[in-house]
Amino acid sequence: MAKRAGRARSSSSGSSRAPERSDASGRQAERDPEDGPEQDDPESVARVICLRMLTAAPRTQAELAAALRRRGVPDDAAQAVLARFAEVKLIDDAMFARAWVESRHHSRGLAGRALGAELRRRGVARDDIASALEELDPGQEAATARELVNRRLTGTRGQPGPARMRRLVGMLARKGYSPALAYRVVREALEQEAEQAGRTPYYLADMEEPVTDDDEVADL
Repeated sequence: MAKRAGRARSSSSGSSRAPERSDASGRQAERDPEDGPEQDDPESVARVICLRMLTAAPRTQAELAAALRRRGVPDDAAQAVLARFAEVKLIDDAMFARAWVESRHHSRGLAGRALGAELRRRGVARDDIASALEELDPGQEAATARELVNRRLTGTRGQPGPARMRRLVGMLARKGYSPALAYRVVREALEQEAEQAGRTPYYLADMEEPVTDDDEVADL
C-alpha cells in the first residue's frame, strides 16, 4: 500500500508541470526566436527580424522600423539595433536610393518623378532621394521615353491621331515623365512615322505643347 501511495504522489506532483513543446518525433522543439519579443531579449529579436528581411531583399531603415513595430519590439531596442546596422552599413538608405533609381529606370522605364515618389513611400530622406535622382541623366531619361513610345507606337496604329497622342502621352505620364517632355517625344515619334509614310500629321498643328509647372519640377 505504501509503495502504491508513493507512486500516486509522484504521479500527481509530476502532472502539475506544464508539458514541454515537442515535435512529431517526440523530441523537444527549439523555440523560434521570433515567437515573441516578450520572451526574448528585444534587441536579439530585432536583430533576427532585420537580418531575415535583409537577406530576402534590400530594405530602407523606415521599412525595417515599421516591421519591428509590427512585431512588438520596443522602440528603444529597435532604434539601438537599427543604429548599429546603419553604422556597419547593413542599412544604407543613400545606397539603396541610388540602386533603386538605376534599377527601376532601366527595368521599368520610370522617370525621376515616379522614382522619387516610390522612394518617399519607402521612407527615404529627401536629401538621399535628391542625390540619387541627380545621377539620372536628363539625356538618358529622354532616350528612355523615346524607347517606350517606339515600343507602343505600332499598337496605336489605326486609331485617330489625337487619340494616339493622348494614349502615348498618358503612358509616359504614368511613368513619371513631365507633360512637356512626354508631348515632345510623342510628337516627334508621330511626325517621323508620318514622314516615313509620306503623309502629313495634320492634327498635330492644333496641339500646343504643355508648359511644365516649375513647382512640379522642384518637387522631384
